[in-house]
Amino acid sequence: MATMSRSGYGSDDEDSTPAMRRLRRLSLHLLQPSDRPAPEGANALAPAACAGKRRAGGLDVDAAALTAYLRGRHLATQERLYRFFVERPELHTPVELPMAAHRELCFRQMTALVREAGVRPLSLMADDPDEYFAVMEAVGGLDISLAVKFGVQYSLWGGSIINLGTKKHREKYFDKIDNLDYPGCFAMTELHHGSNVQALQTTATFDSVTDEFIIDTPNNGAIKWWIGNSALHGKFATVFARLILPLQGKGGEPADMGIHAFIVPIRDLETHAVLPGIEINDCGHKIGLNGVDNGALRFRSVRIPRDNLLNRFGDVARDGKYTSSLPTINKRFAATLGELVGGRVSLAYSSVGILKVAVTIAVRYALLRQQFGPPKQPEISVLDYQSHQHKLMPMLASAYASHFARQYLVDKYSEMKKTNDEDISADVHVLSSGLKSYITSYTAKSISICRESCGGHGYAAVNRFGGLRNDHDIFQTFEGDNTVLLQQVAGDLLKQYQQKFKGGTLSVTWNYLRDSMSTYLSQPNPVTARWEGEDHLRDPKFQLDAFRYRTSRLLHSVAARLQKHMKTLGGFGAWNRCLNHLLTLAESHVEAVILARFIEAVKSCPDAKTREVLKLVCDLYALDRIWKDIGTYRNVDYVAPNKAKAIHKLVDYLSYQVRLVARELVDAFDLPDEVIRAPIGMQSEAYAQYTQCVGF
Repeated sequence: MATMSRSGYGSDDEDSTPAMRRLRRLSLHLLQPSDRPAPEGANALAPAACAGKRRAGGLDVDAAALTAYLRGRHLATQERLYRFFVERPELHTPVELPMAAHRELCFRQMTALVREAGVRPLSLMADDPDEYFAVMEAVGGLDISLAVKFGVQYSLWGGSIINLGTKKHREKYFDKIDNLDYPGCFAMTELHHGSNVQALQTTATFDSVTDEFIIDTPNNGAIKWWIGNSALHGKFATVFARLILPLQGKGGEPADMGIHAFIVPIRDLETHAVLPGIEINDCGHKIGLNGVDNGALRFRSVRIPRDNLLNRFGDVARDGKYTSSLPTINKRFAATLGELVGGRVSLAYSSVGILKVAVTIAVRYALLRQQFGPPKQPEISVLDYQSHQHKLMPMLASAYASHFARQYLVDKYSEMKKTNDEDISADVHVLSSGLKSYITSYTAKSISICRESCGGHGYAAVNRFGGLRNDHDIFQTFEGDNTVLLQQVAGDLLKQYQQKFKGGTLSVTWNYLRDSMSTYLSQPNPVTARWEGEDHLRDPKFQLDAFRYRTSRLLHSVAARLQKHMKTLGGFGAWNRCLNHLLTLAESHVEAVILARFIEAVKSCPDAKTREVLKLVCDLYALDRIWKDIGTYRNVDYVAPNKAKAIHKLVDYLSYQVRLVARELVDAFDLPDEVIRAPIGMQSEAYAQYTQCVGF
């Protein structure tokens, strides 16, 4: 074979061979053929115009209208907070900061937010959860450590008072938590137990003589671990412990009433000294989130007043008698954890914000960066390479899809808080579990892909991917391990599936199982399985039906497998044998929920041009997901080979179409440079700002 020149293309003499002419033409094959300028000759392949400029065929995107639709009524609040921090450079988090300095800065940032910017987070969480989560996203743009510390103070410590306490607790603690006079923490996790909250070992034993509870750490495994705000700043902790009533069990044994929450002062309000009987140690330097002071707590016969029991779901009278409106330990436990879903909602919400930052940096850099190109012509933008579009454009579409899904979650959460409806509460519990798990896992993977897509410059700390990855990584673990949460989704789907065949009612989120189970479990139509027209593939009904068909097939098959294995392995063994199947089922269902909300958001958009571009992005999200799991659809003949090929081609084409408006799509997130902060992700003069960072 002829030797290639250093440029990668053959010499003029080598172009005379048919093989080299074809190779040269293929090397120019960077863009969709239908979008190229007309070729000069019958067999010519012409390159597209140089990178970074809008090409003919792209949609007309009004970024301002798209921003208004995305951010809605929270636009003004978020912009006010952005301006507040922009005008306070001493509150900006540097790239390199020792752990101790980062923690103190984080606390100063939160104090400034509350006492200078005038935000009342706990009041917002109680009265307007939607606005509260928007504030959390804005502060997370300054520093993810700040968002997490903010969430510990208000979603967890404050949320426990609101959701698990009663009037007397709100009257005593609410205002002082809100104005930060009472910094606190949320002491649930122990060294030996995290996800299995029912197995916590810390005890709270009632002493009827003194009318107090005695909080004890019975062994090292029961040390409260990873407790945010506790190592330095917390003055109180909501401690989850087993409520023990002496002499009230069988035969005069102590009665274990299950897990309850107690308010435990841990530091003196005046001197800030650690109180007697309490030992606090620092969990030390972490992979990320080093602005959050995580600690470990041991309690040795710490006495608290009986009134410090958060008694919404269970109470102890002066004489030691226990009362509850819920008849069993399991029901009380479920009600307690059900009221703590706000933490999962906030993580799903914040994770979408982090995904937007990462995608914005990667897309802007891909538009800016130029590498290679046709001989004797300008280099082209790396986003003009099909491989780069394949990495980033479906991710951009997923950021939009996740945005609308999280808004649906917050709307449902707000409805739950207003109505206290049990069915809505159950729905929100499972929905928050699924979306928190799915979105945080997707964001974690996406940050690494964004780093890789930015090459060597993505490895610079100043360009943020390392910090974003490390700070966000734990989102997959706290407030419920993602694998455990997906099992809760799968378990609820199986419960709903069983009720379907018993004639029971189904919750709103799962109602497609009720409406169309028979359709989804029937054999695929051999005619529609072969339809490959673009109008059909871009029809929301086809897309949503495909997602729901997959979920229903997975649900039906795993139910049959569980029933089979239970005969020999028992319930636990059967569940473990089918665990990967169950996790796939849960993820499939969550994707169907996300797509349904995206389709609804497209339909509800009042501006025609904005609706058109959202439809394009939604189509890419849906078809890319179908293509990524095309084997499942092929295995059951839901999609014939010709249709699978058409879907693949259309995903490539839609990725290219989204690329044409990628700048406008990321600009519509409306993230100020002070939030992006990565020089390569700036809206203008990125290289100039980058060189300044290293001293030029």
